[in-house]
Amino acid sequence: QVQLVESGGGLVQAGGSLRLSCAASGSIFSIHTMGWYRQGPGKQRELVAVTTSTGNTNYADSVKGRFTISRDNAKNTLYLQMNSLKPEDTAIYYCNAIIKRVPTMGGENYWGQGTQVTVSS
Repeated sequence: QVQLVESGGGLVQAGGSLRLSCAASGSIFSIHTMGWYRQGPGKQRELVAVTTSTGNTNYADSVKGRFTISRDNAKNTLYLQMNSLKPEDTAIYYCNAIIKRVPTMGGENYWGQGTQVTVSS
């Protein structure tokens, strides 16, 4: 099986920074697109940032210039550096990855359990 485990969430004041990590483990042949999503109170889950296996990135307009997504392919780990945090960034942040478990299979979609980020004003 495959697991995605997030860490790094917490409580921070507005203007502060946090760094989220997501470690993938288990039976992994290759990892393709990885991304961060978030779900705020009373809101739908939304895309924050994604990165492909070749390093291309895409960000939600609301986080451009403040958040940076990166990955360490050797460690199967995804990161999200969040700077200049705002109260509206408060949400549960979820890691997502498209993973091939064996070379003959297509990629499967996996989610982490989520990590809470709370930004106080």
